[in-house]
Amino acid sequence: MQMANNLNSIDLNLLVVLDALLSERHVTRAALRLNKTQPAVSQALARLRALLDDPILIRKAGGLEPTARAQALAAPLGEALAALGGLVCDEMFSPENLCREFHISMSDYSAEVLLPGLVRRLAQSAPGAALQLVSLGREAAVGAVRAGEIDLAIGVYADKILTDDAFCSSRLFVDDFACLADGAAGLPATLEEYLLRPHVAVAASPDDRGEVDAALKALGHARRVAFTLPHWSVAPRILRGTALVLTAARRSLEARLEEGLTIGSPPIELPRLSLVQIWRNRRDHDHGLRWLRNEIMAEAREVG
Repeated sequence: MQMANNLNSIDLNLLVVLDALLSERHVTRAALRLNKTQPAVSQALARLRALLDDPILIRKAGGLEPTARAQALAAPLGEALAALGGLVCDEMFSPENLCREFHISMSDYSAEVLLPGLVRRLAQSAPGAALQLVSLGREAAVGAVRAGEIDLAIGVYADKILTDDAFCSSRLFVDDFACLADGAAGLPATLEEYLLRPHVAVAASPDDRGEVDAALKALGHARRVAFTLPHWSVAPRILRGTALVLTAARRSLEARLEEGLTIGSPPIELPRLSLVQIWRNRRDHDHGLRWLRNEIMAEAREVG
C-alpha cells in the first residue's frame, strides 16, 4: 500500500510512535518512553508497516534493526517533530514528567568534569530521563550529530565546526593545559627537555592527538609518544616510576592527582581549551533537548 499524499488520511500520532521506535529499536522501551502499553505500540507498529509498505524494524541477532527506508526517515522525522514541538509553549514542558533517553557523546575529560554533578541534577529534577553516553573522536562525534544519530556532543571543537550553519553551540567553560609526571622524575623545565622525555598521548584514535602536537608542529618539533591511550583515566597511574609526561586539560589532571605525582605548566605555549556542546540547528526547538542543554550549562557554571 502506498502512503496517501493527503495528510488528512494519516494518524499523526503514528509518527510519534515511529520516532520512538526508531530511536529505541525496542517495542517495550518505546512504550515506556511514550507512556503507552506494549500492545498499543505493537499495534501502532503494525499500522505503520501497512502504511509505509515496509517492515520498518527487522529482528536480527543483536535485536531490532531499522530497514534502509526507516533509517532514511529517522533524521527528518525527528527534526519535523522537534519543530512541531517548538510551537508548544515552554510553560507546558515539565521535566518531572519527562520520560526520554538522550544520546550524548562525551570525551573522558568532559565526563570526568561534568557527569557526576549532572547525574545528580537529573535524578532530582527529571527522574524519568536517561542518558546513553558514547565516547567518539571529534570527527565521528560531529558526523553523528549531523546525521541525527546523537542529540549532543560535548568536547573541544575547531572554529570551522562552531561556525558551521548546520550546528548550534554553547561554550561551557575554558581550561588550560598542564603537565603531569612522576615526582622523582620531575616536570620538564624547558622545551628541549620536554622533547627529550617520552610522552603519553590520550586520543580516541592514533592520528587525533590534538592541540599539543599541532602546537609543536607549528614550531617545527614533534614529541616522542611512547604510549597512545584511548582513555585518559588510566594515564596518571602509568606515570609512576617512569620519565613519562602526560599533557592534558588541567581540570582532568587535578581530579586524579595522586600522591607521588607532580603537576605544573608545560614549557610551551598552548592554546586554552574551550569545552562546548554542539547540536544540530534543526533540533533547536526540541524542548527536552533545550532543557538538558540548560542543565549541562548550569553544571558547567558550577565546576567552571
